[in-house]
Amino acid sequence: MYTFDPDRLAKLDTLRADGVNPYPMGRTPTLHADEAEGLAAGRETPEALAELGAEFLFAGRLMFKNEMGKAGFGRVLDGTGRLQIYVKRDVVGEDVFTAWKRLDLGDQIEAAGGLMRTRTGELTLHVTSLRLLAKCIRSLPDKWHGVEDPELRRRQRYLDLFVNEEARATFRKRSQIVRHIRTFLEARGFLEVETPMMHAIPGGATARPFQTHHNALDMELFLRVAPELYLKRLIVGGMERVFEINRNFRNEGIDSTHNPEFTMLEFYQAYATWQELAELTEELIHQLVHEVSGAEVLTYQGVEISFARPFRQAGYDELVAAALGLPRESVHDLPTLRAAIGEGAPATLGACWERVFDERVERTLVHPTFVTRFPVELSPLARRNDAEPEIADRFELFIAGREIANAFNELADPVDQSERFLAQVKTKDAGNHEAMHFDADYIDALSYGMPPTAGEGLGIDRLVMLLTDSPSIRDVILFPTLRRKE
Repeated sequence: MYTFDPDRLAKLDTLRADGVNPYPMGRTPTLHADEAEGLAAGRETPEALAELGAEFLFAGRLMFKNEMGKAGFGRVLDGTGRLQIYVKRDVVGEDVFTAWKRLDLGDQIEAAGGLMRTRTGELTLHVTSLRLLAKCIRSLPDKWHGVEDPELRRRQRYLDLFVNEEARATFRKRSQIVRHIRTFLEARGFLEVETPMMHAIPGGATARPFQTHHNALDMELFLRVAPELYLKRLIVGGMERVFEINRNFRNEGIDSTHNPEFTMLEFYQAYATWQELAELTEELIHQLVHEVSGAEVLTYQGVEISFARPFRQAGYDELVAAALGLPRESVHDLPTLRAAIGEGAPATLGACWERVFDERVERTLVHPTFVTRFPVELSPLARRNDAEPEIADRFELFIAGREIANAFNELADPVDQSERFLAQVKTKDAGNHEAMHFDADYIDALSYGMPPTAGEGLGIDRLVMLLTDSPSIRDVILFPTLRRKE
């Protein structure tokens, strides 16, 4: 059971005994902190400021308070920034001034008045009336240091947001990034759609799903691991360019780049190839970096990353071979490859490549790199390359040593797709919890004929990490998944 601080509760009792409602109805403000400087620009004298009008209504959280006998200053934070207020007893009257003196840091307040400048030139609201909107009955963190504990910042994001300006800036920037992506795709003829978040059959990615049960239908359901198979059903239906900014759920580990609930952009374009999506992705990210930094170079965790176009392209086999010190053709020979890896080498070519890539290559891909030539074994939904059937027409984009996007020419052959699903089922039966199920309805959809299509998934959270210089995915998700507090 939650226990309140008795001293704080006593303050509520005192207010109510004096006839003050500590949680009254509010009114819509007519002034926001970010508007004040614009309104007052070029108006340095009291007479010029008075021309703006005698009364503005401003509301926010009291973050600083300085009492000086018959007057006092405060700094109030609203959703757009901070504005100083000046409260003088001779102006507001004895009752309001007494209410001002009772205010605590963290209280939500409403102040009315006109704009003035202090002797130092700081723009200030000269208060003519003031009232409490919501009493804060918890002590704020140290005003000089804010909230520095990462665990506390993520667990109590509401506290982090009103104490730490960098947190507010990160999530404002996140909103701008998502808006830019949406506008970018819509300008190129893509239609935003919504697909189910509960699936009867999990699919679209090799990942372990969360499982639930629908009582009314008495059926097992899974939270989606990816929207891919539904979006491709729409391509079959004739919706040639679609995208979804979606929440996915994967019942897997948590680390600096993984959260069980995360946001992805997925988009599909009929009659396109992965090369065209790579060009589109490069243009999108190049634009976003310019919007954030104003240049082609971005500093992430102390490392300068160049986004000069064109981005590098490198084959998966090329990178694996370089990491092992072998000629490129040697990594296509399984005995040679296993011997180079040594004890515990996986049994298949694709698994060997993946082991070397994950352990030795991925972290070295700091500047934007499109990794191509994936083995089909690691690409159960991707189209085979016509010239090299063991290679998939696919790329993954890596930046700052981590995957940002994954794209490929979609597999349109229903017979081939059925065989790959069956292969996935075999690995699932052997104990691989991340392997795919057999989705007969999706095979039905492909049987009607899907046009040549390329599709891509781009991690919104990881992209925001990159563009806001955030070290952990939990710093760019408002409410990340955390271990239950004991």
